[in-house]
Amino acid sequence: MNVEIRRATPADVDFLVELYTHEEVEPFLAASRAKDRESVLAELARDPQDAGTFVIEVGGERAGTLSFETANRRSRIASLGAIAVHPDFRGRRLADEASRLFQRHLIRDLGFHRLQLEIYGFNDRAIAHAERAGFVREGVRRRAYLRHGEWVDGVLFGLLAEEVKN
Repeated sequence: MNVEIRRATPADVDFLVELYTHEEVEPFLAASRAKDRESVLAELARDPQDAGTFVIEVGGERAGTLSFETANRRSRIASLGAIAVHPDFRGRRLADEASRLFQRHLIRDLGFHRLQLEIYGFNDRAIAHAERAGFVREGVRRRAYLRHGEWVDGVLFGLLAEEVKN
């Protein structure tokens, strides 16, 4: 399977908005995630060293997205988010391959030392993905987020530069 990642451009905004608001995707994204055109465009305009939205492509067709932002510049920590695959492309393990590409880019090209992410405790599919992609479960923020009218856990994962496979 020919999985590639690239930085999103303004030409990708409609795809990203559709993905972020898709009824099978939106419930699993952070409630604070930008989901309208203007907010997504503003995210794309951020300094590429501080943040980035990437598009996952399969054979040149948009299939999903990944993003990061610098959590701590001095300690070279990036927080990952919005890892989402369009439902039409699920079941092929695209996110696993895209995540490995993303990890290598962030560590080797952008110089981050640590990658971290947090997943809602009810998102079993994303938790399994994080573990397959090499992230180490580091803890749980118990009942930290009000989502869908209930308090839910946030499961914390980390990955260090020396743990990223070639």
